[in-house]
Amino acid sequence: MFERQVALVTNDGRMNTFVCHPERAGPHPAIVFLMDAPGIREELRDMARRLGTVGYYVMLPNLYYRSNVEELGSVVGEANLATRQKALQLMTTINVPMVMQDVDALIAFAADDAAAFKGAMGCVGYCMSGPYAINAAARHPHRVRAAASIYGVALVTDRADSPHLAAQRTDARLYFGCAENDHYAPLEMIDRLQAGLAEHGGNAEVEIYPGVQHGFAFPSRPAYDKPSAERHWERLFAVFKQGLRT
Repeated sequence: MFERQVALVTNDGRMNTFVCHPERAGPHPAIVFLMDAPGIREELRDMARRLGTVGYYVMLPNLYYRSNVEELGSVVGEANLATRQKALQLMTTINVPMVMQDVDALIAFAADDAAAFKGAMGCVGYCMSGPYAINAAARHPHRVRAAASIYGVALVTDRADSPHLAAQRTDARLYFGCAENDHYAPLEMIDRLQAGLAEHGGNAEVEIYPGVQHGFAFPSRPAYDKPSAERHWERLFAVFKQGLRT
């Protein structure tokens, strides 16, 4: 596995990005991996590596670069309450238009790297970034051909960039993996998401993971559930394999 840290220049500064991909059989389809609210950490880099090992060129950007924040540290437990509150505050400093500019920069970077395939690519976002991943597919409908939101928040809002509306602007393969017990995306919201997607048609799937909570795919979280986490990997691999066929 090749891996490196690069700094991509955007209109708002320098976005540090972890990049990894296999050593052999390239070029590889690109995946934009968008972080959750606690930000960049080794746990996410390990998840990026797992995607890389099955044949993808993975880019994991630090979306908090505008606030000059690199890594926050652990948010787990009462001892890290202040860090957890900082993460929630930082989450409010970015939005869909900002992150779409970041996605533009990542796509341009991959286009100039011989290790990255220049055709169909994918995007995955966790927690706060679930809506960003779906909007990336809507912004680049001919390039981002598969996108996944894993326990994404704010799946249905009254904004024009709400994920349930963004999904209508692309025929890319979309996947929404939702926790049954999630106060950031309660079942009532998921029902509304499913109804809107069904009315539109399209190529989207919504799956509820029974009995688990928000954050179930992160090994460091108390909510971690290994069977559901492994299922989410199976689903991601299938979504990208189907959506990124060349």
